[in-house]
Amino acid sequence: MAERLPTYADSNAVVLGIARGGIAVGRALADELRVDLEPLVPRKIPIPWSPEMGYGAVMPDGTVVLNELLVRQLRFTREEIQQHVQPVLAEIQRRQRVYVGDVEAPPLTGRTAIVVDDGLATGYTMIAALRSVRKREPSHLVMAVPVSPQDSLERVRREADEVVCLLVSRASSFAVAMFYDEFPEMRDDEVIRLLRRTR
Repeated sequence: MAERLPTYADSNAVVLGIARGGIAVGRALADELRVDLEPLVPRKIPIPWSPEMGYGAVMPDGTVVLNELLVRQLRFTREEIQQHVQPVLAEIQRRQRVYVGDVEAPPLTGRTAIVVDDGLATGYTMIAALRSVRKREPSHLVMAVPVSPQDSLERVRREADEVVCLLVSRASSFAVAMFYDEFPEMRDDEVIRLLRRTR
């Protein structure tokens, strides 16, 4: 990805890694570009009876993005959605405290923001992240991932000024983990260690 983003090397750009997996990819990218790395902490909104599946995502600032088609199919009311969002926000706030404590997010005004994850699945978490970052008024907003299915990439593309995806999959079956030799779930202490490393 760094080879696709050479313009931003040694610049005032900032890599914003989506915790947790995007922190590992973001650390590597930030090191290659010699720019800062900061965390983003969105969370998917899980379907209560199938928590591995999500129907949207939420950011610490309250930005919520929903898969409206799925919401209609599941027949969730706005009140039910709000009930589902509350525990997600509580976990987001916990992670924020663990990862950055009381440190305020750096200003992005006039800077290039490069939002990174380990890959796209449905894309809704990335959309929430991009919309939240856009509110912070970066001069240029980049979305960068190693891999994505075609439909998710098209869904996300309109949210960023520039999109980098190294491998676009058109396969009928897709999982981000398929494209990694090792894909363990990152622990909080690993995220903290990567964030504390200086560029």
